[in-house]
Amino acid sequence: MTQLWIVSWQSKTSYLLPVITGATEGIGKAYAKALAKKNLNLVLVSRNLEKLQNVSKEITDKYQVEVKVIAVDFKSSLQIYDTISKGIEGLEVGVLVNNVGISYSYPEYFLEAVDKDPAFLQDIISCNIHSVTYMTKMILPAMVGRKKGLIINLSSMAAIIPNPLLSVYSGTKAFVDKFTEDLNTEYKDQGILIQSVMPGFVCSNMTKIKRPSLLTPSADTYVNSALNTLGYSRHTTGYLPHAFMAMFLGLMTSICAEFANNFVLKELLNTRRKALKHEKKN
Repeated sequence: MTQLWIVSWQSKTSYLLPVITGATEGIGKAYAKALAKKNLNLVLVSRNLEKLQNVSKEITDKYQVEVKVIAVDFKSSLQIYDTISKGIEGLEVGVLVNNVGISYSYPEYFLEAVDKDPAFLQDIISCNIHSVTYMTKMILPAMVGRKKGLIINLSSMAAIIPNPLLSVYSGTKAFVDKFTEDLNTEYKDQGILIQSVMPGFVCSNMTKIKRPSLLTPSADTYVNSALNTLGYSRHTTGYLPHAFMAMFLGLMTSICAEFANNFVLKELLNTRRKALKHEKKN
């Protein structure tokens, strides 16, 4: 229904322009391609200008749409939002996809993660939380003025299941989910849909998973599924196997939280050991 929802909305709007953050790879790039396929011009915002230009060319060549790129590092100071604001000045933005985010290099205890990289906390909060709140602050007023808008915030299944050794990442994604839920309640009566999308593992550079499977789909497969939830769900894993996975882990946690937490901790400790072993070899 959501794809139909976008199309029907587009027919009633003079200009529907998506802005997508973290758009050069993974889920962000997949959203860009999926929206370009609907003949929508795009604004892509990411850190690496060369990658942005490559993705822009790929999309314009395939879908014959216009793509504007804005290169900023979301780990930098808040002045980047002035750069983005100037870059979209005069454009009627109808869709905002807050996708940019970072995680750990590998699962790690909190103190070890902070000791290894003094900038870790600032960087992950800037990318995962500030990007969502400041981009929303920038785009939402015009949506309210038009009584029309769509904001998709990428949270994570990590926000709702046990996730030791990735505690800061899961905490930031829990913020995104809760922020989105309450913001949607505030503005849903003004014609604005704000959706929280909580993927599990998806093939991407962040997860380091290269081969797609039923439980770890490609980014394109995942986004096509997630878009189909628009109009049905304001809070979704976006992909049926991930919904079953979240349901199973949630049930396990409700029955015996300690067992569920320890089960996940054991799995992530194995991942950590492998990562440390690989790091020492290199």
